[in-house]
Amino acid sequence: MTYCVGLRLNRGLVFMSDTRTNAGVDNFSMTKKMFTFEVPGERVITILTAGNLATTQSLISLLEERSKAHDERDPSILHEPSMFQVAERIGETLREVIEKTNGNNGQKAQSKFRASLIVGGQMKGGDPTLFLIYPEGNFVEVTMETPFFQIGEAKYGKPILVRAYDPDMSFEAAIKLLCVSFDSTIKANLSVGMPLDFMTYDRDALTLPESTRIEADDPSYNKIARGWGTALRTAFESLPAYEPSTNDEELEQVVPGDMRGVKPE
Repeated sequence: MTYCVGLRLNRGLVFMSDTRTNAGVDNFSMTKKMFTFEVPGERVITILTAGNLATTQSLISLLEERSKAHDERDPSILHEPSMFQVAERIGETLREVIEKTNGNNGQKAQSKFRASLIVGGQMKGGDPTLFLIYPEGNFVEVTMETPFFQIGEAKYGKPILVRAYDPDMSFEAAIKLLCVSFDSTIKANLSVGMPLDFMTYDRDALTLPESTRIEADDPSYNKIARGWGTALRTAFESLPAYEPSTNDEELEQVVPGDMRGVKPE
């Protein structure tokens, strides 16, 4: 499995992905899940992948191969006129790969070959945006109500994102937020693991920086993880104990006064 997140902030975009792959509890390995495409000054595209490794590797290889073509009539994401059409092209390519992999087996997107993607980026003249692409090839775009996307083992790391995300937050705060989200997921699920890759993209930069890798012994990451654990324990201990309500006033609200003491016939 995996865990990947894409956040849209007012300042730009933030991406983070783990690198663990597994084929059973005793067969873990590491692979990159963040991929970039760009035409500096014109467009930047980042793709995060989750799901069947053969499917996602075939997808990225096909996108890279088509991106080398110079004919603008070729189905390359470097030739599409908008991020929406980039997402549409990637969705079509994902569906093409899954259908080809399935062959004549009769398996559909629900099969073991399924994969999902987060696609983010910006075109010159447009705004930075994110898309969540499903195995069937269809997709949804980020909104103000849904300002981030997760793929893979999303449930463990989502609560902190929902509670602490702020579109005005800095990149530094966003990375700290994602470190907490990933730490919660890693501690709860063996199929997600270090190291982590992250990237920040400044609005209108139209060029992508190198991604940064967080290793398991990274001192800043471990300080955040330990601090979050301590903060949780402190918050828990400060909560009042639960005490069942049994006073007469609350009973009055539940049982009308004229019914108390009345025995059934």
